Amino acid sequence: MKDPARGAAIMADHCPDRADATRYNGPPFRFSPNVSAPIDLRSELQEWLSAAIAQAAPGAEAAAALERPKQAAHGDYATTVALQLARTLRANPREVAARIVAALAPSPLVASATIAGAGYINIELTPFARHAAVREIHARGAAFGTGAAGRGRRVMIEFVSANPTGPLHVGHGRQAAIGDALANLLAAQGWQAYREFYYNDAGEQINNLTRSVQARVQQLRDPGAPFPEAAYHGEYVRELARDYVAAHPGDPAANDAEAVRVFAVAALRREQDMDLAAFGVRFDNYYLESSLYTGGLVKRTVDALVASGKTYEQDGALWLKTTGYGDDKDRVMRKSDGAFTYFVPDVAYHVTKWERGFARVINVQGADHHSTLTRVRAGLRALDIGIPEGYPDYLIHQMVTVMRGGEEIKISKRAGSYVTVRDLIDEVGRDAVRFLFLMRKSDSHLTFDVELAKAKTEENPVYYVQYGHARICSVLRQAHQAGIDPGVILRAGLDPLASPYENALLRLLADYPAVVETAGRELAPHLIPFYLKDLAAAFHSYYNAEHFLVKDPDLRLARLSLVAATGQVLKNGLALLGVGAPEQM
Repeated sequence: MKDPARGAAIMADHCPDRADATRYNGPPFRFSPNVSAPIDLRSELQEWLSAAIAQAAPGAEAAAALERPKQAAHGDYATTVALQLARTLRANPREVAARIVAALAPSPLVASATIAGAGYINIELTPFARHAAVREIHARGAAFGTGAAGRGRRVMIEFVSANPTGPLHVGHGRQAAIGDALANLLAAQGWQAYREFYYNDAGEQINNLTRSVQARVQQLRDPGAPFPEAAYHGEYVRELARDYVAAHPGDPAANDAEAVRVFAVAALRREQDMDLAAFGVRFDNYYLESSLYTGGLVKRTVDALVASGKTYEQDGALWLKTTGYGDDKDRVMRKSDGAFTYFVPDVAYHVTKWERGFARVINVQGADHHSTLTRVRAGLRALDIGIPEGYPDYLIHQMVTVMRGGEEIKISKRAGSYVTVRDLIDEVGRDAVRFLFLMRKSDSHLTFDVELAKAKTEENPVYYVQYGHARICSVLRQAHQAGIDPGVILRAGLDPLASPYENALLRLLADYPAVVETAGRELAPHLIPFYLKDLAAAFHSYYNAEHFLVKDPDLRLARLSLVAATGQVLKNGLALLGVGAPEQM
């Protein structure tokens, strides 16, 4: 698609101060190789390109978008802006491209800009610009890749929100990994990210849990006592029954249903909290559904919807006119028996989010919650309290299939009917579970291969990435043992870096901030493990092809500086995923 030929003559035409297409001989510029101030390379290039577009096509609107060519021979960056402008200007795209290139100002960051194909503009950077990412990584360390898109605004990420009726299953685990990584990404972009877990501790499922524990208590006294088919059948219910009897000697038959409910919910909440702690996931707040009823918030919300005129009575039930907000039919709010349908407390809960000052809310939920989107949003709009259309945002994820030896694992010894996230953590480790849960786009079904997660080969992506970091630490330890000062490595000149392996790493390191920004903006945490896998692959190729502790002192320090920068970015990216960066493996 893009012509790899370089157009030095074009650069000479519009940059008269250049002796050739690769050296800058113009006036002083603000970025000097001796200055450690970080450069936002992509932003600088976009500003540089935008200025030329404004001169070449005054009044025309076109974004100075940059992309990475698939082939390195086609330059460091490319833009299709000339093709976008051609229709507006009613001109040939190559002619538009020529006008833009002619208007480009001399830049210490750009060695050449050439026209290729139908009107693509390929941009080749100067060595100084190519090395800018390494200098910035060493200057910013763990902060490299962070941005300010959020500008300190608040965002709530609600995730997991499991019913306290049993252990967390692998679907909850995937949601925990997604929600936690998303919160990290948004925080990295300047948002005040607030994590909340909504406990559904009210409703029929909790009533069923209570009846299940009571039935198991009866079986402790009479093994032949019946057990309801609709009850929860996992071994954990037997454990709850035994623990309840031990803690409540005055109620050995578990006749006090409220006491059983309180005990069972509290015990399962503790277990879920411990599982989340083992998974490295924390929350800023736990919100109880029951508080919406005891605090009168559900009634207040229903009364407000009735007062808004968006409800009506029919067949003894109270209905909300959700068809006025894009639903395919109106929905029942209060059934004829007086019980509220499940989306009503959800509306009340989201009112509290708005009233707590969260103008942006993101809910991470499983695909089985997809139908609630329209109803909750309709209820919030119908209240007419200023909540905007599309509030809250939803990130819907698909479920997880766990495989071992080519066969699906469907049950847990404790949970009975499903595999728990704790089962996976105990078998393959937290890091493997978190990384692999994030390897696929959220709306794609995920197959978790237990044997792959345990494999110490390049086929296992988390092992491959972590091994890359451990290898880098080994190289730097060897350098230290050879008497090379780490501070000297960080200050090393980078001009000797010229091999294809080094250029591949330099490109990837420079892309990291944009990957983080895109992953946060598009709610796409899966972009991070994909990037880390590519970066690790580039490093492993470099490691296998070149020696680092070479005799040439300038080349040795330059390579060690690049290696150290790569290790820092691997560590930064893994931290966003909540995954460790081991120094030895």
